[in-house]
Amino acid sequence: QVQLVESGGGLVQAGGSLRLSCVVSGVTISGLTMTWYRQAPGRQRELVAAIESVGFENYGDPVKGRFTIYRDNAKNTVSLQMNSLKPDDTAVYYCNIPAWEFGRDYWGQGTQVTVSS
Repeated sequence: QVQLVESGGGLVQAGGSLRLSCVVSGVTISGLTMTWYRQAPGRQRELVAAIESVGFENYGDPVKGRFTIYRDNAKNTVSLQMNSLKPDDTAVYYCNIPAWEFGRDYWGQGTQVTVSS
């Protein structure tokens, strides 16, 4: 059974930093693309960052230059370092294994990030 468990969310002031982690069980992530998404109230879920198995990274325009995605295959973990946070970054952040890997998406339960102005 594939499970993704996020942690690291919280309340932070604008300009601050947070690091989110996603621990994956039930599958080895080393050959997989892993992604982070976020969803703010009243808005669609949007891609934040993706990291391919070979390490190539891709970021959504709103977070480029501020967020960095990491993977630790030995720990089966994906992380998201978020710097220079803005109130617009407030959302629930989700770890994801994309549908093209196994024919369906796998999602974590999400972790809340709130950035105060």
